Amino acid sequence: MKRTLPDAMADDGRPPGRWGWLAVGVWLFYLVQPLTEIWQTQHGIALVLGLLNLLLFGVTYISFFGVLRWREFRQDASPLWQRLGYLVFMLLLTLLLTMTAGQTALTCLVYIAATAVLSLSMQLGVVICLLLLGGAELSMRVVPGWTDDGSYGFAIFLGGLAVFAMRRSIQRSSELTRARKDMAELAVQEERNRFARDLHDILGHSLTVITVKAELAGRLIQVNPEKAAAEVADVEGLARAALGDVRAAVAGYRELSLAGELVSARTALQAAEIKPDLPTTMDEVPEENRELFAWVIREGVTNVIRHSGAKRCTIKLTARQIEVLDDGKGPTPSSTTSGHGLMGLRERADQVGAAVQVGQSPGGGFRLAVKVGQ
Repeated sequence: MKRTLPDAMADDGRPPGRWGWLAVGVWLFYLVQPLTEIWQTQHGIALVLGLLNLLLFGVTYISFFGVLRWREFRQDASPLWQRLGYLVFMLLLTLLLTMTAGQTALTCLVYIAATAVLSLSMQLGVVICLLLLGGAELSMRVVPGWTDDGSYGFAIFLGGLAVFAMRRSIQRSSELTRARKDMAELAVQEERNRFARDLHDILGHSLTVITVKAELAGRLIQVNPEKAAAEVADVEGLARAALGDVRAAVAGYRELSLAGELVSARTALQAAEIKPDLPTTMDEVPEENRELFAWVIREGVTNVIRHSGAKRCTIKLTARQIEVLDDGKGPTPSSTTSGHGLMGLRERADQVGAAVQVGQSPGGGFRLAVKVGQ
């Protein structure tokens, strides 16, 4: 569907206010020429009819803009037949005006041309302008007593061109506004994805450890109540820590600590009765890689505890690479491609130019590796 200037104004969200009325009404000044002609050449009833005709034309011109504005310049507010009807009515008034204002009535064709470009599709507006221009030039040559000075045709051309330029300006402004709106919506969506990813990583790990410790406490409650109580206390501490992590994520300034994640990984693996083989130092890891590696440990250890059935988990660290390996049942087709955790980890890695590798470990289990750079 072709877009008109009113459509662009509506999309831009800035329908003309008092300045819109001024921009439209100021051009009525040029009706002084036919007004003067009527006043100087007509008398009696002809004078009255001529003035009423000119007044009706001006009111019709202003009211057309008023109708569009009243309907908030909506795309479906003014049907094509109605807009064409206004233009035909203005043309009829112009023809009647020639009886009292003579050749000066052709000034009204400029208003019709401008209104056509304003309210119709670009192609139809141009066609109407050309027809009006041709009609004005032809009438000046064939009507007795009229002179061909070319001014009316030139005025029609300039009026249509001016309105066309204004229309294009408003349309470009509308397109820019819509582009900004789309960018804002994309930014909001990206922030939602980031927040959902963080919550998944935070709660997925914490709730997994809490579940493992709660199961262990349930098994120990009869045979070793003291140890069961210690496990329950750990569950309480983990729940409070998870709550703090969620609050920090909501606040938007949460960052993971590589050292903290190594400690948490050891505790979680031991609670799941999986032997941890973890590095004792991380000094060689650059500061810019530590947060990403911390997320790798959180995601990798969570998957080991949940899915692997492993007895041993190993984490290897270098300056540019981290590996999480286990001796469990190994990867499945779905485990290497799906899962919100791995998707979130890949997004984090892409942001810093790192590569995520998922596959089988040398011992037959599962291997998750992230390498920064080449």
